[in-house]
Parts: sequence; structure tokens; C-alpha cells
Amino acid sequence: MSSAFLEIVELPDGRIVLRRAEEDTALVTLTFSSEARGFLKARYIDIAKEMFHAGLLAAGHLAEEAVEDEVDEDDPAGHTVH
Repeated sequence: MSSAFLEIVELPDGRIVLRRAEEDTALVTLTFSSEARGFLKARYIDIAKEMFHAGLLAAGHLAEEAVEDEVDEDDPAGHTVH
């Protein structure tokens, strides 16, 4: 990884991508239909930012859960059953 910074970029074809700064490869791509863009008007960029933000938060929570699961695997007494 060349950079820890992420950027949101609108490509010439209208796709909105999340990528590492200074790299061209998209990590995530959003495409709004013309109907959605018409409804959202200029706010479609704000919606894209919120969608990327929500996805990053969810990915972070999943990563935390995976680490917690790995730590508890070796200690059967540490498991909580609901």
C-alpha cells in the first residue's frame, strides 16, 4: 500500500470510486442511475460519501469481530453463549 489516505473521485464516465490516494485502482465503485441522479440532483456526491463512510465503518466492525473471535478460539472458557 502506497498510502493510508483514501479519496473519493468522480470519474469522467460518472462512476464514483473510493481509492487509495495516488493510486488509480478503485477499491469500491458506486454508479447512480440517471433516475437516481435526477432525484438527488447535486447531492448525489454527499450520498456517495455517506455510503462509503457506512461501508468503511461496517468493515471496521467486522475486522474487530474477527480479531476478537481469533483471540477467544484458544480459550473455550472465554466464549459467551447467549
